[in-house]
Amino acid sequence: MRTGLSDDARARLHDTFAALCRIPSPTGHERRCADWVARELAGFGIAVSEDGSAAAAGSDAGNLLVRIPGRGSRWLMLAAHLDTVPLTAELEPVLSEGVWRNAAPGVLGADNKAAVAALIELARQLTAAEPPEVGVELLFTVCEETGLHGAKAFDASCLRSELGYVFDHASPIGEIVTASPTHMGIAATVRGRAAHAGIQPEAGRSAIVAAARAITAMPHGRLDAETTANVGIISGGTATNVVAERCLLEAEVRGLSQPRVDEVVTAIVDSLQDAADAAACDLDVSVAKGFTGYRLRPSDPAVELAGRALRSIGYEPRPISSGGGSDANALRVQGFQCVNLANGTQHPHEPIECVSAEALEAGLALAVALVREAGAAAAEISA
Repeated sequence: MRTGLSDDARARLHDTFAALCRIPSPTGHERRCADWVARELAGFGIAVSEDGSAAAAGSDAGNLLVRIPGRGSRWLMLAAHLDTVPLTAELEPVLSEGVWRNAAPGVLGADNKAAVAALIELARQLTAAEPPEVGVELLFTVCEETGLHGAKAFDASCLRSELGYVFDHASPIGEIVTASPTHMGIAATVRGRAAHAGIQPEAGRSAIVAAARAITAMPHGRLDAETTANVGIISGGTATNVVAERCLLEAEVRGLSQPRVDEVVTAIVDSLQDAADAAACDLDVSVAKGFTGYRLRPSDPAVELAGRALRSIGYEPRPISSGGGSDANALRVQGFQCVNLANGTQHPHEPIECVSAEALEAGLALAVALVREAGAAAAEISA
């Protein structure tokens, strides 16, 4: 790895990352983190704008956008999200044996504060030197973890950049997400009839039993190399001595092929309807698209630029398909060309979440390299 980072730059990066991790910012409660980021950037002399997406996204803060002008007319966008999954323990980031972890038994917040820290330190470097060849737009979104809501509410038409990158795939630095799935959510309510479970159970119709039969008939897990299905939430009933009148169920399907996704969604809905009918229960079901997938060719300009940037810091680019979505999915729906990149974090959403010091530093080096390579490409076009 050739980061080109000075000792001071590495030290500041780690200090920034630790400070960010200490700020609780579970989805919907990003205000403190957004304010901290805005103050840091303002300290570099950068104007920070916050959009009006808070209410639409379901947060107490909006998305932040900053612009660092370059010498030329072209721009590059880099993005990270401010929110984390819900916290299960105090936040005590510690660096031990070259790896950042939470000393307490809970998530660290490296997803996505490793990327947020890298972008803040990129801004510090860019404002401390002569302007880069290309202008740089930094986007910090809210409410990513629960459905990309901040990015969906962001108006991508305001961006000056032609393409951009989201640093939000928890895998080794070097991976480029060239295929990301479409996500469909399924919410169902099974309605039966309540009755006393000990005195007259035959008078009832159990919504829980109907839902259970539906679940056993549904496709689950990894269905093929590109498609997954999961029932993630089920709740119902009021007491053990009452035949359950109502049961709620939530499921999802993810896949790279829209026809295949549609086929699996239909199978799940059919399983629900068949089970409800067999138990003489009523069924209310809704299907909603969470995000739209994408596939990119190796010749895509954003993929090629990422490859050059990675090679320049000693990493071999590796195109991958992912089962996860990111803000890149939401921004691409609006017509903005962007790609999700690996940020080197490990075990996201788990109590053992971590990121190595090497990966954290490589994330900053990659951001710097992307700006440098975008500038070189712009200079070639101008010449």
